[in-house]
Amino acid sequence: MKHDNCKEGGFLTDPEIENYAEMHTSPESDLLHDLNRQTNLQVLMPRMLSGHLQGAFLAMIVKMIQPSLIFEVGTFTGYATLAMAEAMPENCRIITIEKNRENAAMAHDFFVKGGYEEKIELLIGDAMEFIENLQFDSELVFIDADKRNNKKYYELILPKVKPGGFLLIDNVLWDGKVLYAEPDKETRAIVDFNDHVQNDIRVENVLLPLRDGILLVRKK
Repeated sequence: MKHDNCKEGGFLTDPEIENYAEMHTSPESDLLHDLNRQTNLQVLMPRMLSGHLQGAFLAMIVKMIQPSLIFEVGTFTGYATLAMAEAMPENCRIITIEKNRENAAMAHDFFVKGGYEEKIELLIGDAMEFIENLQFDSELVFIDADKRNNKKYYELILPKVKPGGFLLIDNVLWDGKVLYAEPDKETRAIVDFNDHVQNDIRVENVLLPLRDGILLVRKK
């Protein structure tokens, strides 16, 4: 049985409300606007793109935290990566992982176009293997990859986040399906992950109903 307030086929925010929010958010750069457009023209499932509102939110977080290293799981075509790159301090760099080579190629082209190829390290392949083998000490992590592995990514990455550092995990409301009485396997994994973080004494957390839900986590 489905909760009556869930919406089919889209994010939870009313489109008119989201449009109003975007109109009252600092505009995206020409580079991000072009990437948004090209993703919608060339890529399957363009709704996976972070987009203007979420990109501006990520940029604001970066400006507040002023990290020296940002770690991202799930590049897609690079919108969120570039939104953060545009906001990051001079001494910061980004490590981002994407499994799909075609998406990674588009992202890389835009990283070069924006002049960020020296600041963004794009790794192509299985995120789990990279995370296990990489040594890093990050203040900000953005996880936006296959949802069934959120808990595994979280547990592997959390020890590599500095105390007081932050993790952002996308799509934690999953079109409102987290309220279903009988969720499918992918939704069940998201519900289990949300509960796991809620009960994790190592962190503080707040779930924000921004677009498809972002879980903001601070390591104690």
